[in-house]
Amino acid sequence: MISLRACDNREEWDDYVLENDGHPLQLWGWGAVKAVHGWRVERLFAVDMDQNVIGGVQVLIKPLPWPLRSLAYVPRGPVAGADHAPELLEALGSYVRSRYRAVALSIEPDWTELPPLLGNNWQPAQNTILIPRTLILDLNKSPDDLLALMAKKTRQYIRKSAKEDGVTIRQVKTEAELRGCLELYHLTAERAGFALHGDQYYIDIFTELGESSPVFAAYEGDQPIAFVWLAMSAQTAFELYGGMNDRGQELRANYALKWHAITKTQEWGVERYDMNGLLNDGVSTFKQGFADHEDLLVGTYDRPLSPLYAVWTKALPYAKKAVRAIKRR
Repeated sequence: MISLRACDNREEWDDYVLENDGHPLQLWGWGAVKAVHGWRVERLFAVDMDQNVIGGVQVLIKPLPWPLRSLAYVPRGPVAGADHAPELLEALGSYVRSRYRAVALSIEPDWTELPPLLGNNWQPAQNTILIPRTLILDLNKSPDDLLALMAKKTRQYIRKSAKEDGVTIRQVKTEAELRGCLELYHLTAERAGFALHGDQYYIDIFTELGESSPVFAAYEGDQPIAFVWLAMSAQTAFELYGGMNDRGQELRANYALKWHAITKTQEWGVERYDMNGLLNDGVSTFKQGFADHEDLLVGTYDRPLSPLYAVWTKALPYAKKAVRAIKRR
């Protein structure tokens, strides 16, 4: 039997996530950003009968229109081994059902297979946020070995773009520099046709995650022409955002830039570099050139907690379409 104990200490929470190979989306700062952008956040330790901590989970609570009440969502968590995760998640389901009347507990764990003890109460979700099909580089390999696994053209573009005169790559350190990258992101979104949050959302990520969210940019002179933005824990670097302008495309700056991010996180002792999702588009083709494989995480699983769960699964796709339509206006 386990119980759940709230954690209200940022240092204690982050130390646990970092020391137990947790994902960066389970860090305190990620929840802090969500807390000022429409979510409620709970950080809970699972403790056994002897009061030993055996797992942790940062859960995000999204208010929903009546009668659905709320949704409980765990991005890339929990932080727990396969032996304890099922029991932790069952306790979490009971907690969010009683405290928030949640229609479901939705998890998108950083797992390639489900723990055998997860049980029949869980089911694959129809609605997802994070894409399970991805590409994860093993940074325990040497740089030469990583290069050898890439497509020949990718290696060529890395070397060529790294030699461009007047182009430098460096880490973004200030909010003013970040705003230059956000201008590139707006151009990228307009070109590709996807919606963005307001700029303050990204500034909050930069502030709240701090050193756990490095941004790297390629500059021509003083002007950024491409950027890549990560969230990072002790074990995992996870790409959040990226973009470039026409000049960055012309110089293929994104090749040298991504390679810089990979090797820099490797220098920092990170073991995994997750490119965060593959679709059937040009960006995914670009990512696929950096490895000879793909990875498939388990995806999204739901623990239905209300008789209205079926209503929720049918309503969400329509809600997403409506939001996209509004943002395009």
